[in-house]
Amino acid sequence: MDFIFKQSRFLLFGLLTAFFASYGQTFFISLFNFQIRDSLNITNASFGLIYSAATILSSILLIWFGKLIDKIDLRLFTLIVSIGLSISCFGMYLLKYSPHLIFFVIFGLRFFGQGAMGHTSQTSMARYYNENRGKAISFGSFGQPIGEMILPIIVVIIIKFSNWESVWLYAGTSIIIIFIPLYSFLLKDQAQRHKNFLEQQNKNNSAFDRRDVLKDPRFYIYLPSYLMPPFLVTGLLFYQMHIANEKSWSLELVATSFVFYGIFSVIGLIIGGPLVDKFKTRKIIPTYLIPMFIGIMLLAFRNEPIIMIIYMSLISFSTALAIPFMGSLWAELYGVLNLGSIRSLLHAIGVFSTAISPFLFGLFIDWGLGIMFICFFSLILIGISTLLTFFYMNYR
Repeated sequence: MDFIFKQSRFLLFGLLTAFFASYGQTFFISLFNFQIRDSLNITNASFGLIYSAATILSSILLIWFGKLIDKIDLRLFTLIVSIGLSISCFGMYLLKYSPHLIFFVIFGLRFFGQGAMGHTSQTSMARYYNENRGKAISFGSFGQPIGEMILPIIVVIIIKFSNWESVWLYAGTSIIIIFIPLYSFLLKDQAQRHKNFLEQQNKNNSAFDRRDVLKDPRFYIYLPSYLMPPFLVTGLLFYQMHIANEKSWSLELVATSFVFYGIFSVIGLIIGGPLVDKFKTRKIIPTYLIPMFIGIMLLAFRNEPIIMIIYMSLISFSTALAIPFMGSLWAELYGVLNLGSIRSLLHAIGVFSTAISPFLFGLFIDWGLGIMFICFFSLILIGISTLLTFFYMNYR
C-alpha cells in the first residue's frame, strides 16, 4: 500500500489509459454486433472479415507507431492516441450516415484503443518500476476490468432510453472532457521521472533490441502462451451473443456475466502482481492458463445459466494473470530501455491474433460447426501452449 500511495498519480495514469482503451476492445465493440450487422446487412463471417482486416492493419502499423513511446514525450504520445480514439468513436456514431466507412472506423478503434492506448498503459507501468513492476502493471491494468464491469451495463441502459449510436457519441466526448484533462494533471512530473529512468539505464548497458529478441529461442517458447488470451477471448467474446442464443441465455445474463468477468479480472490482477514480484515469472507462466481451460470446458458441456457466469469468471481470471505475468516476463528477459519497441512488436502480434479469431470462429459458425467445436479447438491450443512452457522450464 505504501508503494501505491507514493506512486498514486502515475499508477492512476496507467489505470485510466487501460480503462479508456476499452472503447477499442472486442468486449465493447461486440455489444453492438447485431446492430452493426443489421444496419449493413452482412453475415457473421463478413463482419468478422471486416473486423479482422482492420485489426490486422492496425497491428502492422502498431509495430512502427508503438516504438515512438521510446522516443517522444509520454504526454505527447498519449495526446495523439487520445485524439485518434475520440475521432474513431465519433466515426462510429456517424456510421448511420456513411456505412461505407465501417472498415476505417473499426480500424481506428482497434488501432488507437486496443492497440496504442493499451500499449501506453502497460509499457509505462513496466518501464519505470523494477522491484514493484508486477504491482505497477497490475494496478495500472485495473482500468480494464473496471471497464468490463461497468461499460456493458451503461451500454444497455443508454440503448434502452436512446439508441446504440448515442453510446459512441458519449464515448468520444468522455475522452475529450474527462481523460485528456486528467492525464495531463497526472503526468505533471513526467519530465523528472523520465530523466531519472535514463540515468539509471545508463548504468546498465545490457539491453535487447527487436532484432535480438527475434533471434532468441525463448521468445518463440513463450509466444504461444502470450497469444492464447487475446486470440481465444477475442474470438469467444466477439460471438458472445451467438453463444448466448445457442445456449438460450438472455442479454441481461450476458451483461451480468461481465460484472463477474470484471470482478475476477481484479482478483487475478491482485494475485498476479505480488506473485510476479515474489517469484521469477518464468516459473509460474505454465500455470496461468489452467482456469481458462476449465472455463471453456464447462462452456462446451453445460447449458445452465450459471455456467455463463462461471465461464466468464474463469477466462477473465487467466486473462488478468497474463497482464502482470507476460508484462513482467519480457522486461525480465530483455530489459526495459527498448521496452516500448519490443512491446509494440508483441502487442502487434497479439492484435494480429485477435484479427484471426473473429473471422475463423465466424467461419466455424457459418459452417454449422457450433460452439462445441470452437471450445474443443480452444482447449487443444491451450494444452499445447501450456505444455510447451512446462517442458521448457523443466527439461531445458
